[in-house]
Amino acid sequence: MDIDFGFVLSQAFSPFNLFLALIGVVLGTVIGALPGLSATMAIAVLVPFTFTMDPASGLIMLGAIYTGAIYGGAYAAILVNTPGTPSAIATTFDGFPMAKGGNGDLAMTLASLASVTGGVVGAILLMTLSPMLAQIALAFHSSEYFWLAILGLTLVASLSSGNVLKGLIGGAFGLTLSMIGVAVIGGDTRYTFNTTALLGGIDIVSALIGLYCIPVLIDMVARPDRHLEPAPLGRGFRLFEAIGICAKNGFNLIRSSIIGTLVGILPGAGGSIASLVSYSEARRASRHPERFGKGEPAGLLATESANNATVGGGFIPTLVLGIPGTPPDAVILGALLVQGIRIGPELFTQQSGIVYVFMFGLLIATLLMLPMGLLIGRYAYRFIVNTPKGLLVPLIAFMTVVGSFAIHANPHDVVVMVSMGLLGWLLGLAGYGPSPIVLGLVLGQIAEQGFMRAYMIGGARGDFAGQLLFNRPISWGIVALIVITLAVPIFRHFRANGKAKEVRP
Repeated sequence: MDIDFGFVLSQAFSPFNLFLALIGVVLGTVIGALPGLSATMAIAVLVPFTFTMDPASGLIMLGAIYTGAIYGGAYAAILVNTPGTPSAIATTFDGFPMAKGGNGDLAMTLASLASVTGGVVGAILLMTLSPMLAQIALAFHSSEYFWLAILGLTLVASLSSGNVLKGLIGGAFGLTLSMIGVAVIGGDTRYTFNTTALLGGIDIVSALIGLYCIPVLIDMVARPDRHLEPAPLGRGFRLFEAIGICAKNGFNLIRSSIIGTLVGILPGAGGSIASLVSYSEARRASRHPERFGKGEPAGLLATESANNATVGGGFIPTLVLGIPGTPPDAVILGALLVQGIRIGPELFTQQSGIVYVFMFGLLIATLLMLPMGLLIGRYAYRFIVNTPKGLLVPLIAFMTVVGSFAIHANPHDVVVMVSMGLLGWLLGLAGYGPSPIVLGLVLGQIAEQGFMRAYMIGGARGDFAGQLLFNRPISWGIVALIVITLAVPIFRHFRANGKAKEVRP
């Protein structure tokens, strides 16, 4: 395969394509920061405008919007404890505690640096290892997707305020919510109570907005103190301090970025699983795991580098196999087909110029996230801190209603959002966090599809247990990770109790 890199670089760095990358990053960042306005929605709305562009230019803009939206989800996660996108769920674990402690400016800068690092690693692996890494996605069968979803649930359970049992209960409740409506496989109607509005199930984004936003709004109204502590004057971006923290966590950043890329190539896995796996691994490898969940910068770096690395990873099966790794990839895949671009291995031989211009453009857009992210993040932090509660609460409430309604232009989604929010607030009083519930809802369909497909294939062969567990070494590896993930917190609990007994006279 002969590639004219001079032509590719001249096209990628052309003023028009640089302008499109910049505009895409800014739009994506702003949209990703607003709850309910996801990367998928932004790309779907702007796809028609790219049809009049050169294919490479249109793809660069869509890729820039995508990567900017994934990064923008960190803004609301850090400043309002509400993930702007599902992939930013784990960012709330340490990002919001940092902001509560008066280090929101540092958290925003760390999120920018981590996002750029993860995005660059994902883009480089996309350019260099696409055909080889795509084979990893093909090695995963239905049983692996089932166990991968269960692994995601056990990870968030083990991270839920140190209470594994409540985390598992929350995850199981989320799984129950995911079964409402028409079954993904089989078409059975479940738990609708003869209500047509529930046939489509519980919308994930509406539930996410409700479970995270409404309890925060109620808490802001109930408490007389400030929502966030203002930063001392003159601290600015705290860029050099953030760079020093990133240098100390260099291995954590690279490891999390690689995890994010590898998870990203698995169709349907996405940034939620990637950020949780990276967060869990960072906590496991840390010398001070007790600091995680209380404002530990290493946790924030792990999650933000991982979820942005999934952008490049998700494009690998999309471009090489024609299998979209995430919903935004599916929209971009449709744009490729409309442009007359043939997806598959032939793409890298017959139309290599277009695809490599797009890859370099994605890398450029990722690098542009640093200056734009620092600038937008600084003013976003100041705005949230300095806005009085009397204005901030109605503004956030308005955005939650608009965001949940705009998904399908359906008032029922607003009802779901408010109902889930009130339920999340009541569960929060009992010590149940929203993350296990949301992850159960997100991963429920993945687990159900994998289980039912493995069940049907195994039933046809007369060997259901073997098809689901015993015939696949990859399944055994994921099951081993599940056991370790559940066992480690329990082991630490008993060890801590043993040391406490030794200290007592």
